[in-house]
Amino acid sequence: MSDKHRVRLIVLDMAGTTVLDGGLVERAFSAAALRLGVEPGTPDHAGKLDYVRTTMGESKISVFRHLFGTEDKARLANAAFETAYGELIDAGHVAPVPGARETIEQLRSEDRRVVLTTGFARVTQEAILAALGWQEVADLTLCPADVGGRGRPYPDMVLAALLRTRAADAVREIAVAGDTSYDMLSGERAGARVVAGVLTGAHDRAQLLARGATHVLGSVAELPDLLAGEGL
Repeated sequence: MSDKHRVRLIVLDMAGTTVLDGGLVERAFSAAALRLGVEPGTPDHAGKLDYVRTTMGESKISVFRHLFGTEDKARLANAAFETAYGELIDAGHVAPVPGARETIEQLRSEDRRVVLTTGFARVTQEAILAALGWQEVADLTLCPADVGGRGRPYPDMVLAALLRTRAADAVREIAVAGDTSYDMLSGERAGARVVAGVLTGAHDRAQLLARGATHVLGSVAELPDLLAGEGL
């Protein structure tokens, strides 16, 4: 593989991919849902939680718009979610996926640019980065608000990463990695050469492959070896 076709831009998801989730999204959702009168243990709660699990990776405000119907309710739920998630971060319930930081550092040392993306609001993304001491670990961080509000499964954040870093000359020089079906769809729609699913988060191998994964890895720590092994 000639150097001109080398993968130069890596777009990585956060929760479930580089940051351990540990059920934090579900816990924060339950707190948000309770704020809107959805009691834990009810069929309504179970149905809404199932939708949250199915759409892991999507912009959270988009999820709440679907679940609660009106913009006012969606914004109330989203604010409650962000508050609850922030409290979990403050309580120390956030940790990196083993080897994730070292992986990012290795990729950058190979003259690749690394961008971290999330479906959370900017305030939550920044809180996670601060808790981990990761403010400078990546070349760029993006959330849906940075790209006009369209998060995954749309390709906007991946394409914004390309436009803002100017790290690659073509979409085939991009690799995307994530733990959800929506990550896979986003990478596929962006035209990324590598769309790697990881098994440290929400969705399993079958779900990742069904939505466009070109590779499935045990964790993001395997990504450098994958790129090296395929001459990318």
